[in-house]
Amino acid sequence: MARLLTGKEVSASIAERVRADVSFLMEKGITPTLATVRVGNDPGDAAYERGAAKRCEALGVCCRKIVLDENVSQEELISVLESLNKDQSVHGVLLFRPLPKRFDQALIENTLVPEKDIDCMTDLSMSGVYTGRDIGYPPCTAEACMEILDHYGIDCTGKKAVVIGRSLVIGKPAAMMLLKKNATVTVCHTRTKDMASVTRDADILIAAAGRAGIVDGSYVREGQTVIDVGINVDAEGKICGDVDEESVSPVDLALTPVPGGVGTVTTAVLVKHVVEAAKKTVLL
Repeated sequence: MARLLTGKEVSASIAERVRADVSFLMEKGITPTLATVRVGNDPGDAAYERGAAKRCEALGVCCRKIVLDENVSQEELISVLESLNKDQSVHGVLLFRPLPKRFDQALIENTLVPEKDIDCMTDLSMSGVYTGRDIGYPPCTAEACMEILDHYGIDCTGKKAVVIGRSLVIGKPAAMMLLKKNATVTVCHTRTKDMASVTRDADILIAAAGRAGIVDGSYVREGQTVIDVGINVDAEGKICGDVDEESVSPVDLALTPVPGGVGTVTTAVLVKHVVEAAKKTVLL
């Protein structure tokens, strides 16, 4: 029977560390502040924004919401980001993506300075993930996977790790972060042949394909740790992951649930990054 690695207690552990850092900053007269920038009224973006703001409030972090009209020009959006770059009271910036197709997304993303890039939007931040240098911050979701592994005492050293998915948002950075933890990493994707045989050989499996139920019982074996990053909607309109929990549950392994797993930790990591960015302004 699968053992669930729930995100709630991981988030609580992160929150405890964040509160200590916020108290330190408050003593220095600094209120750690996140600015969210949203173009238009996409329901998913708005929901994530509310969740982030609620988490910020609970941990003593200020959240400044900037909502721009869906018809805003590229120049106006760039101007907003440049203003936030210069605003010393703002320590982290979260721009909701993808942007409307009329925008040059790469140009806009790289307008933000990496010091305030708390979700790895810029090329410089991504270079930090790949080189191991302290530049910007890794993607919150990829780091949430690492936080879960750390919290539950899952040592990656010498282990075989498989990541399903090669996106810049989760798959590739997660692979780099596992390498940093001394795992031996394989990345699977749509062109991987006999993927199930590859994933069964893993000690640690991160499913980040964005396809509901792609990982079924034939993809796993006893003793594995399976981190399900997927957020999908099934035929009944319910939230589900990339792992078919019904098929996998009889197997004796450790599994993050969806919902209640990685997603629960992601917003906690987001707030942690804001506070870390604020601390750097004190320690410089």
